[in-house]
Amino acid sequence: MTAPHVLTETDGDVWRITLDRPESGNALTRELAAEFAGALAARPEQTRAVLILANGPRFCVGGDVHSFAGAEDPGAHVGRLAHDWHEAVRRVLSCPVPVVAGVQGAVAGAAIGLMGACDLVICGRTTKIRPAYGALGFSPDGGTSWALTRALGAPRALDLMLTNKALTAAEAHLTGLVARLVEDEELRDVTIATAHAIAAGPVRAMVRTRALVRRAATRSFEEQLDEEARLIAESAADPEGREGVRAFVEKRQPDFRNAR
Repeated sequence: MTAPHVLTETDGDVWRITLDRPESGNALTRELAAEFAGALAARPEQTRAVLILANGPRFCVGGDVHSFAGAEDPGAHVGRLAHDWHEAVRRVLSCPVPVVAGVQGAVAGAAIGLMGACDLVICGRTTKIRPAYGALGFSPDGGTSWALTRALGAPRALDLMLTNKALTAAEAHLTGLVARLVEDEELRDVTIATAHAIAAGPVRAMVRTRALVRRAATRSFEEQLDEEARLIAESAADPEGREGVRAFVEKRQPDFRNAR
């Protein structure tokens, strides 16, 4: 049997998923994509947040280019990998609990799309983010064009992708591609602590908030107001909302974990 490419662990309220092909920079293969999608589907119901990490000095360098070179039909091979990875990214986007990621070292290709699908990305300060498709003569996949355009705007996203430039961590933070910057040696601890803090919060309200934020750019202001009104009413009726209001009135910390 081959060693797994993705490791999973229940850490209290957090379902931890770790990419584990450090010798290849966690390069994406069909096997890794299937394991990653399976790990998301296997999230224990009692966990309240997903944490995505990667072993080794690089978070993920994108697709496994060595496998492209050896493919008899490279178009079919790359197309199948894109299809499999897109299923994994869709599962991140539709995850019923918040998703936090910690990225380090290098992020390239389709891994950028994974970052864009997560709710909160924390980045090591020396990380470099490069689309890298132009160097291969490829167009983007994995949601990379979506993530970069939303964060940078079309002109800067095209500049990055057409000239094969890289973003520094500071630039990625400034443009909003990542939420926070931390020192490299602090990344793992800070990301784990953040995931646990989120898991202790009102996760169903957080998922509603995520839906509002993601759709804000494609709705009119009036449509957004209507959706906000609908979702805040839903939140107020939810056991989380009831617990939050009671805790405020009683001047205590809310216990969202046990709000049913």
